[in-house]
Amino acid sequence: MITFTPLSGAARTPRTVPLAYLLQVDDVRILLDCGSPDWCPEPSTGDAEESTEGVPPWEKYCDALKECAPSVDLVLLSHGDLSHTGLYPYAHAHWGLTAPAYTTLPVQAMARIAATEDVEGIRDEQPVDDAQDSDASNGADSSASRAPDAASGSSPPPPAPRRNKRRYIATVQQVHDAFDSVNVLRYSQPCHLQGKCQGLTIIPFNAGHTLGGTIWKIRSPSAGTILYAVDMNHMRERHLDGTVLIRQASAGGGVFESLARPDLLITDAERANVTTARRKDRDAALLDCVTATLSSRNSLLLPCDSSTRVLELLVLLDQHWNYSRLKYPICLLSRTGREMLTFVRSMMEWLGGTISKEDVGEDGTGHGGRDRRRRDDDDDEALGAFALRFRHLEFFPNPQSLMQRYSSKDPKLILAVPPTLSHGPSRSLFAQFAEIPDNVVLLTGRSEPGTLGRLLFDKWNNAQREEAKWDRGKIGSNIMMDGVLRLEIHSKVPLQGAELEEFLAKERAAKEKEAAQQAAMARQQRMLEADEGQSESESDDNSDSDDEENEVERTLGEDLMDTTEDLKRAREGPNASSRSGTKRKRGESGGADGTEWALGNDVEDGVTRISFDIYLKGNVAKATSFFKSAEGQTQRFRMFPYVEKKRKVDEYGETVDVGMWLRKGRVLEEDAEDEEAKEARRRKEEEEAKKAPREPPSKFVTSIAEVQLACRLFFVDLEGLNDGRAVKTIVPQVNPRKMILIHAPQAATDSLIESCANIRAMTKEIYAPSQGETVQIGQQTNSFSISLSDELLASIKMSRFEDNEVGYVAGRISSLATSTIPVLLPASSASVQTQTASQQSLQPRILSSRPKQPLPQSTMIGELKLTALKARLAQVGIQAELVGEGVLICGAAARRGASAESLEDSVAVRKTGRGRVELEGAVSDIYYRVRKEVYALHALVAA
Repeated sequence: MITFTPLSGAARTPRTVPLAYLLQVDDVRILLDCGSPDWCPEPSTGDAEESTEGVPPWEKYCDALKECAPSVDLVLLSHGDLSHTGLYPYAHAHWGLTAPAYTTLPVQAMARIAATEDVEGIRDEQPVDDAQDSDASNGADSSASRAPDAASGSSPPPPAPRRNKRRYIATVQQVHDAFDSVNVLRYSQPCHLQGKCQGLTIIPFNAGHTLGGTIWKIRSPSAGTILYAVDMNHMRERHLDGTVLIRQASAGGGVFESLARPDLLITDAERANVTTARRKDRDAALLDCVTATLSSRNSLLLPCDSSTRVLELLVLLDQHWNYSRLKYPICLLSRTGREMLTFVRSMMEWLGGTISKEDVGEDGTGHGGRDRRRRDDDDDEALGAFALRFRHLEFFPNPQSLMQRYSSKDPKLILAVPPTLSHGPSRSLFAQFAEIPDNVVLLTGRSEPGTLGRLLFDKWNNAQREEAKWDRGKIGSNIMMDGVLRLEIHSKVPLQGAELEEFLAKERAAKEKEAAQQAAMARQQRMLEADEGQSESESDDNSDSDDEENEVERTLGEDLMDTTEDLKRAREGPNASSRSGTKRKRGESGGADGTEWALGNDVEDGVTRISFDIYLKGNVAKATSFFKSAEGQTQRFRMFPYVEKKRKVDEYGETVDVGMWLRKGRVLEEDAEDEEAKEARRRKEEEEAKKAPREPPSKFVTSIAEVQLACRLFFVDLEGLNDGRAVKTIVPQVNPRKMILIHAPQAATDSLIESCANIRAMTKEIYAPSQGETVQIGQQTNSFSISLSDELLASIKMSRFEDNEVGYVAGRISSLATSTIPVLLPASSASVQTQTASQQSLQPRILSSRPKQPLPQSTMIGELKLTALKARLAQVGIQAELVGEGVLICGAAARRGASAESLEDSVAVRKTGRGRVELEGAVSDIYYRVRKEVYALHALVAA
């Protein structure tokens, strides 16, 4: 049975991202994608979508994922952007999502880059109040201040700060640890799972849209074939090929055979009612806007992602710059931009489109490849096609470095992350960029609902004419923005003045305390090692005496305290009784062992000293013995406070302190080094310390900026996804037995369901579950386990079909006392004959007729492809040609200029319907040879 539950990105919902779905096949729970929402929505729209309790929109999704994460058995990731993989690092580190995860190599790397960029961008601007950083965030919150503009001094404060909302943001180390644990596969590589997932096979296929994007095919022996295909693109792009789900027209069209007719298709319908303009028109509109703006000495801001779709933009712009010989800079504001391009250049086998056909020897300017490689950049790892070297591209980690290089008046094209403009460089640049007249903000995607990017898109789309809106297949026009936009700008600024002095004083105090603790621990370690060295030569006892040692130490502590008080009482006289009682109470309540056995008078907090003062025999107190004599209590003198150290052993003998030997080894190595080596090592450490710049003490500041909008706004759809026409054409060709629609708004879901309902051959079992709703498929199917006997297996004639062997079985079920599983035994011929004879005796005999003899039945499994039959006949020397639709002429008639007499040696193979093949021709040698090859392309199961 199959159970499907959308955790996020369900059907019939306005919030279609992030994507995360729980698929249960029998008792195996599979998590399909694990995306993250945008953690910094705009306060005005975020509050409207939240409930009255102020719960953020992602809380329901995160709670559901947190609950089911420990029980997940398998994780499949399809694309490398945040909406598909962004929450996986946090769930892996905190929620127990440690099940085996699979994806392709580019998706693993792109997801790591996207998550790292997002995590660093948020943590560099705002305090993160997760569990492990609660203390740090509280300190940051207390030091953070709000600095509104002078113009907004009298305005009411903004809504509740977003930092009070629970945000699940991982650390950079957690991102690397999570994606290091992911298993990578190649396209079309079957992976047979083990353990609890025994019997399942997963196969990735190219989905388009992003580098390494995947369609997952899951094969189960009980549930059949399941296809998970979201965010596909059948069109070929500049750096990617289209999806393999639908073949190009040059390859004959149709659906890829391995993906056709699945038992269950899980696909998205987000753009089922969208008509996209031609790619040629969209590219021309974007490049015309860029060229016109730069020629008028203005700049463009193009928000983009950090790993996936930015590649298509860079290739498009680089080709235009080379063709038009433009000299304006292309600036990429991203911390991970250089790392991303370095990786992509090493993944040339995953690229497609025009990139794979670039001339790597000449660049079109008369210079050889060697000169170009030396001229582009000095990155030794930047190998690959010259189309990915981008000599006009410059990298900047933050807006400050961009402003130092170029002034605001210099014309330039700025690509800044993230595309939602919710935080990071794109948001801070927009606040300054939008106030300059004739600057252009160029959007290439719609962004997530509730973000600044979606607000700008809605503003542009509402200003267009009805026939020029984004989903009508037309290219709109840019608009002039006006009005005032209030934005929250988060930043981290260095501490100054009294705040800096206070922070440095606390830091010095903490360092001094830490140094004192380290010194005390070092002294304690030396004393322990000395005690252990003495005990090795004096003790041969191999028993573990931890409890005895603790008991001795507690007893000695009480006795020594009594001795100390007696000595002081003897010196001070009887008047000191009250003070000694007070001190005794204080000693019993404070400290770990009730005494201060230290050489000095000061005792640091948390430091336990194990050295002992030796008390001599003198004015000692009487100790009460356990046994009393007749004359009264006997006196006994106190001993030296000595605790016998005994060897600790385990099943292998005496235990060894590995840390002690490692420390001694390091000391010996340092002593063996000469002065030159020590000086060189010290100098190297100093240089490394200088290279790593120390971040100055800083605090988080939130300011309210009132942006006077004066720039232009333009939108061009470059998301690289199938539109409604493509979706409604591909899905019927896949022709699944059952289908689940996800990741779609209400109108798009209804549009695709209506389109499928008008197709007679299309399945009627189409589900569109909402968030948290569970869909069960196959609950009426009963499956049983049965064991085949060895005698029956030996009698079966198996026929191979694709990756399986098929055979016909006839037998009788028998229950054995030695097994709980029924066994299928071969049916005896005597019982069959007796049953046949009894049936014949019941039927009346008819005069002049013979009894009917049952003939064995045969079944042929497979679907005949005439192109495959033609290739097979060519191998055996029979010429064949396709004439008309679904007709293959074989033999002499296939030759040009054949006479009418040659038709006797010809055979026509015709497909008349689904699963029906007809052979028409005279009985001849050609007929039987063609029939033999037709049989060979099927699996023949004989009764």
